[in-house]
Amino acid sequence: MPGLVAPPDAPPLRIAVPDDGDTQIRRPSEIRSPIPKKASTPSPSSSSRARPSPDRKKRTPGSSSAEKQRPPTVAAADEAALDNPDLGPFLLKLARDTIASGEGPGKALEYAVRASRAFERLGEGAALELAMSLHVTAAIYCSLGRYEEAVPVLEQAVAAVPEAGAGPEHALAAFSGYMQLGDTHSMLGRLDQSIECYTKGLQIQMEALGESDPRVAETCRYLAEAHVQAMQFDEAEKLCRKTLDIHREHSPPASLEEAADRRLMALIYEAKGDFDAALEHLVLASMAMIANGQEAEVASIDVGIGNTYLSLGRFDEAVFSYQKALTVFKSTKGDNHTSVASVFVRLADLYYKTGKFRESKSYCENALRIYAKPVPGTSPEDIAGGLMEISAIYEAMNEPEEALKLLQKALKLLEDSPGQWSTVAGIEAQMGVMYYMVGRYGESRSSFESAVAKLRATGEKKSAFFGVVLNQMGLACVQLFKIDEAAELFVEARAILEQEYGSTHPDTLGVYSNLAATYDAMGRVENAIEILEYVLKVREEKLGTANPDVEDERKRLAELLKEAGRVRNRKLTSLENLMDTNSQKAKKEGTRRWSGLGFKT
Repeated sequence: MPGLVAPPDAPPLRIAVPDDGDTQIRRPSEIRSPIPKKASTPSPSSSSRARPSPDRKKRTPGSSSAEKQRPPTVAAADEAALDNPDLGPFLLKLARDTIASGEGPGKALEYAVRASRAFERLGEGAALELAMSLHVTAAIYCSLGRYEEAVPVLEQAVAAVPEAGAGPEHALAAFSGYMQLGDTHSMLGRLDQSIECYTKGLQIQMEALGESDPRVAETCRYLAEAHVQAMQFDEAEKLCRKTLDIHREHSPPASLEEAADRRLMALIYEAKGDFDAALEHLVLASMAMIANGQEAEVASIDVGIGNTYLSLGRFDEAVFSYQKALTVFKSTKGDNHTSVASVFVRLADLYYKTGKFRESKSYCENALRIYAKPVPGTSPEDIAGGLMEISAIYEAMNEPEEALKLLQKALKLLEDSPGQWSTVAGIEAQMGVMYYMVGRYGESRSSFESAVAKLRATGEKKSAFFGVVLNQMGLACVQLFKIDEAAELFVEARAILEQEYGSTHPDTLGVYSNLAATYDAMGRVENAIEILEYVLKVREEKLGTANPDVEDERKRLAELLKEAGRVRNRKLTSLENLMDTNSQKAKKEGTRRWSGLGFKT
């Protein structure tokens, strides 16, 4: 679920049918309903779907009254009772009361499902009530961790009500349904489907309220955060800018809403490499927080300012910002809070980059002591994130075994967490790199394979990161002499990186080189020569003929040309012909020298 930089005291964005006092599309004070005394439904929020219910028990056949075998006459009587127009509201109220009483979600789910069936019997006249009961049913499924079962329920809910032209109540139901469906897809790691649902909800909300309503700004920021998670920063920037414009129009200067918008905008600019713009937004956000008496929150912004100074190479100013934040965190949250550990990690990274390795390792150890005994209430995600950052520092210090241990701990913390598939895939991919570095190629391939499967399932199979992971998995396959599999992986990685980066990007050229070496190992010398001629030409144009990488490529090409009895063709080869993978596999005699293949990591 998106939720990167929301202000500390702001309520979370409600994404299901809200209670009468807290709506995204405001209802009239009195809602006319075809059913008198209809109770309002609960508003499922992020907390209602964040984790499976802790009291969930393993159910056995027949443990629920809905699953018990009942005589046909009783079942027929129950079906007939569904035609009673008062039954749906009554069952929906029972579901809400059951949840409120803490009896457990199982019984509430049974009531909600029966309420939905009763509203279905009433036809189009009860479309709004049907949608509301389906929202409640889906929220209960999510609270049980049964997200897959919630998806078709929510799809039925958004199909039950018209999206426009039927009044504010129907617009609210459609908006809530799409946002709740987006959150459910997000918990399943399906970012593309999630963003599609959020976008649809935003369109409905803007049609009902207008494009400059403050509630539209909340949804724009919500969608922008989702785009950030999907690394779609241009789209995120457009939405965040719109949010900022709306809040500046409707809120006083230096408001908390504006501060939250600027923090998100800084995150987007930092991801895009525009650190000066990021720094400007963070400074303005810090001033807004101070003006609103939020001094404690200023410390979090100081950490962001320190990160930006570090990226700009302004190390003394970065140290000052980190130390300032560290003092506040220790005084307000205690010496053993994970916020303190996070600053230790940032200082460790800074001292590593400035060559002070002893100080860097000391700060890593201080952070690890806190993560080993976290204060109560610390989320596994916070600990895992810290362990991943420390692992990266140990990897940079050429301590892959220690880095691998930390990644294994992070993986154990997150592997059962809902909505963390993308993060888990990233950890597994990094573990694959670590296994490769220490020569454990079988485990490396297994880690990459698991990461690739998760990335495919979460809809990230077209991202540049996915292409890089495929390339790394191909290298592991080469070390295991699985050459055909490696070639398939390099071909897929090449297609993705060509689409995302272009054919002359260094990462794309690295995959070309790996594919050429693989073709060489398979005996497809002509294909290998054509690819290397293109790679060498691009590298000479970009890096110059005296660059060491260019020299390495030239030697590899000369060796292949010598074997084939040819000389280098300096005429530009069309990329379309160059990348022809359907040519016949050539037969090659003699022993292949594996050390001379020249794969690019």
